[in-house]
Amino acid sequence: MVSQNLLIELLVEELPPKALKKLGEAFSHTLFESLKTQGLTDDSSAVTTFATPRRLSAHITQVAAKAADKQIAQKLMPASVGLDANGKATPALVKRLQALGVDESAVAKLRKENDGKAEILFLDAMSQGVAIENGLPIAISDAIFKLPIPKLMTYQLEDGWTTTHFVRPIHGLVALHGDSIVEMGNAFQQRGLKAGRTTIGHRFEAAKPTITIKNADSYAEQLKTEGTVIASYEERSLDIIKQLREQAKLLKTRLEVEPANLFDNEAEEILKDNPLIQEVTALVERPNVLLGQFEKEFLEVPQECLILTMKANQKYFPLLDANGKLTNKFLIVSNINPADPSAVIGGNERVVRPRLADAKFFFDQDRKKTLESRLDGLDKVVYHNKLGSQGERNARVVKIAAEIARQLSDTNLQSKVEFAAKLSKADLLTDMVGEFPELQGIMGRYYAQHEGWDDDVAFAIEDHYRPRFAGDELPRSQVGVVVALADKLETLVGLFGIGEKPTGDKDPFALRRQALGIVRLIIENNLPISLKKFLPEINSIFSGDQKIKKLIEASLLEEMKKSLGKENANNLVFAGTSIQFFTDEHTQQLLSFIIDRLAVNLRDQGSSAQEVDAVLSLAPSLLSEVPKRLEAVKSFANLPEAPALAAANKRVTNILKKVEGEVKAEVNANLLQEAAEKALNDALGKVKPQADKLFESGDYTTSLQALAALKAPVDDFFDHVMVNADDPALKANRLGLLATLHQTMNRVADLSKLAS
Repeated sequence: MVSQNLLIELLVEELPPKALKKLGEAFSHTLFESLKTQGLTDDSSAVTTFATPRRLSAHITQVAAKAADKQIAQKLMPASVGLDANGKATPALVKRLQALGVDESAVAKLRKENDGKAEILFLDAMSQGVAIENGLPIAISDAIFKLPIPKLMTYQLEDGWTTTHFVRPIHGLVALHGDSIVEMGNAFQQRGLKAGRTTIGHRFEAAKPTITIKNADSYAEQLKTEGTVIASYEERSLDIIKQLREQAKLLKTRLEVEPANLFDNEAEEILKDNPLIQEVTALVERPNVLLGQFEKEFLEVPQECLILTMKANQKYFPLLDANGKLTNKFLIVSNINPADPSAVIGGNERVVRPRLADAKFFFDQDRKKTLESRLDGLDKVVYHNKLGSQGERNARVVKIAAEIARQLSDTNLQSKVEFAAKLSKADLLTDMVGEFPELQGIMGRYYAQHEGWDDDVAFAIEDHYRPRFAGDELPRSQVGVVVALADKLETLVGLFGIGEKPTGDKDPFALRRQALGIVRLIIENNLPISLKKFLPEINSIFSGDQKIKKLIEASLLEEMKKSLGKENANNLVFAGTSIQFFTDEHTQQLLSFIIDRLAVNLRDQGSSAQEVDAVLSLAPSLLSEVPKRLEAVKSFANLPEAPALAAANKRVTNILKKVEGEVKAEVNANLLQEAAEKALNDALGKVKPQADKLFESGDYTTSLQALAALKAPVDDFFDHVMVNADDPALKANRLGLLATLHQTMNRVADLSKLAS
């Protein structure tokens, strides 16, 4: 069959800029896969995606005018059902054949094949390949239907009566196979579309109102030369990056969105994924970067505020100097290229000036009140209807932070931690954070510095939200670490306690992220805090909160009404000290949840599931020890003796599991009979003290390596000794020997998890 390149374009009204990249990729790849499924492409076919603010397009190479015919084997039914005793077709078989467009004469050609249960009738036939004019409407419909659009737009066609749905109204369809229009009949009549070769270019700068596309391969070039449109999203993105960086270099500045100290090729790859770059790429059809500036007096405002308002509201690119400080210059990505750009630049400067003035006003007004003076206002801000106000929550965070500092045995730290925690949420009531919620914490730091508080306290106010996402930086000081840990623990304990746990892919309170933050804060700062022991302390803090007490009493009362009856339950009086917010079940659920996030994180960092499971299955009391234990397990796994020892350990574990009652790790040397069990006992007598001493000193790697000496005696033991001896005393002694071996091998990690 003749193959030619195919071009499809949907001409639409302005698409959502933040979704354009995803929409373009989804449209072209679904179209391609549908054509492939129908046999209209071959192995050499490739798809190119085009996406602009007003079009979704795809160019596909080597598309056949008609798919090749193919031989098919159509399974019909069991022969016992389809044929009577004389071998004639039953009514059921005749009906099935008719449904396939075949008459009764085909019965003689049916093939029988045994599937192991019965003989099955098959019809061998030639399936006609689909023609492109029939297959393409199916592919386009698939591509439209499967677009990742959360909410469709409803609109009327030109007749004023017909209603249809799509992400934005569609105004045109280009469908070219080579240089021919693919005639698809009335396939898209309900959308008011008819395939053609005419499209439009840039809204203002196109050379002519309409563009007649010559063939599938001339599309991108014609749009560029006749329509002043760069059809490729990727090409537009790279053009924007190039222009932005050239302008920044001319001014001896750098882009705020560009990480410092990167080589040019690295920066280009990173910038392509920048959300602001992606958004402006989706807003323009032919980018033109211009330079704007604002009055230097605005630089008195914290640069985070100015940067945020320029990027979020105006889609401008702020410029930083060599020291990373904001300059009063910014770059504009325009969609037009006038001979005199002064009017465009002046217009953008006029637009940004009031926003910067607002930021300066908020900053000046906020500094007239201290952070401490705002604390009472937190009592009026609802945190959660079951967990009280931000003020009540803040009080719990202060107590948790103080308890963490106390456990770290640092009196000076405790006073700073309590004060920083106390002020940590005060900036929520400032005008600046009210206007720009993304600045919470950051503004608190600026205001604390303005009031003269030391940097430990000021930076802790900003840093207590960290880490906000995977890979984010940790707090810069110990004070910040403690307040951040307290804040995240309060969130998890509180929300778990009222049943707001993540389910499936739903995590509305980002508790998985909070759990990972706790893990990183403890491990990367090597904090000697046992969550298992510390969670009851947090429980006491919650249980002493008056709001929580009432919540618990109400919950208990409802339970009592169900079991005791309403009258008896109403006479109950609860003793405050006996009420607990967090049950043992809650504690275990939360610990498991945190450990699960740690496991995921460790696997993401390259550790195998077996290695991670070996360490975490022992539920180490201190999470800060996990990395050392994991490195020890990895080192052990590389020893030649490791596979045999892991397998033996698994065998020992299974033997001990089957024994009823407790098996003590004790051995009576007088009851040892076989040479192999004596040798193992002697080897344990040498290895165990050495391995235990190394373990107690924290040298987990060498402790595990010392176990290599046990391989030969362990193998010999299982080859020559019967554990389940007839003599009960002998059996118990051998089990005690295995329990001693098990205890020796599994202090750092459960080595049985390494067995394949």
